[in-house]
Amino acid sequence: MSLSPVPITLARATLHAGLAAVAAAAALAAVGGCSSGTAGSSSSTSPTPPPSASGSAAHSVVLDERARGTTVRVSTGTHLAVRLHSTYWSTPAGSNPRVLDRVGGGTTAATTCPPGRGCGISSAQFTALRPGTAHITARRRSCGEAMRCSPGQERYDVTVTVTG
Repeated sequence: MSLSPVPITLARATLHAGLAAVAAAAALAAVGGCSSGTAGSSSSTSPTPPPSASGSAAHSVVLDERARGTTVRVSTGTHLAVRLHSTYWSTPAGSNPRVLDRVGGGTTAATTCPPGRGCGISSAQFTALRPGTAHITARRRSCGEAMRCSPGQERYDVTVTVTG
């Protein structure tokens, strides 16, 4: 009794197709785990980037990339947190420490990340001290490994207006 080569060839083709599908799914899952931090990027968390918010002494406002170019209105005592979803961003800075007091921040890299993805968060926390206007800014030169940012993607700027 001899075996025909046709069923073996068919079995190999089916096996190769199945392995290719598994490899593609694994690659998509690995890449989807990190955010490159490009304009309008999303993340697994749901930051709240209100273009305008009324704050109170116990109120907090969270800003991310989607708040870029907006004006946020808060009252004195409001806590502001800025979370930019890429380690390519500089730590966000305030332009007027008499209006916005920086109380923390820095860059936190993700524990697992493919090289060149910039996985992690660059953040800063501020407290609104007194009425006035300040800008929160950050910069980046790279939007990925060996990838320059397109115009408009390299600067983050949010205007914060503090009311009494």
